[in-house]
Amino acid sequence: MNFLAHIYLSFDDKEITLGNFFADHIRGNKYKHFPERIQKGILLHREIDTYTDSHPIPKQSSKRLHKNYSHYSRVIVDIFYDHFLAKNWSDYSKIPLEDYVENFYDLLEDNYDLLPLGTKRMMPYMITDNWLLNYANLAGIGRVLNGMNRRTQNRSKMNFAILDLEEHYTDFEAEFTAFFEELITFSKQKFISLCEE
Repeated sequence: MNFLAHIYLSFDDKEITLGNFFADHIRGNKYKHFPERIQKGILLHREIDTYTDSHPIPKQSSKRLHKNYSHYSRVIVDIFYDHFLAKNWSDYSKIPLEDYVENFYDLLEDNYDLLPLGTKRMMPYMITDNWLLNYANLAGIGRVLNGMNRRTQNRSKMNFAILDLEEHYTDFEAEFTAFFEELITFSKQKFISLCEE
């Protein structure tokens, strides 16, 4: 899953949200350098990714893209799924998405000293271009895919994936909706068990 989903699946716990958000910038056991509850957020992120990678529904979404994008297809699906979460946000949260993401950006700024270097470098772009809010529209997703393609020196051709999203929009949305219900249940159980440790 991508940024918005990981933030949402932290269940409004600020420290777990931080760890769950920046976990991709932490390698191996280096998570142990962080405060305990942030560690739990990093571990929750890893559990979510493992569950997602092994689940048949995201695999089905990824298979639709594999011919054109090879191993990048899973990354693209993560981005597509964040689009559907943002687009259908009111189905999942009573807090308007605009307010939710502003609160999250405030959380990052309030905890700037705790953030890993990779997150600190990314953060100004994320906030200035308001990635999380703009996931809700196709133009925003197009910009994300263009940026990802640039990061691969144009090897991934991910910028063209917006066309696949438009062509198979209904199928991708149905797969997201079915999967995300299961992911919420899984993540809530993992959240509870981690917090009880």
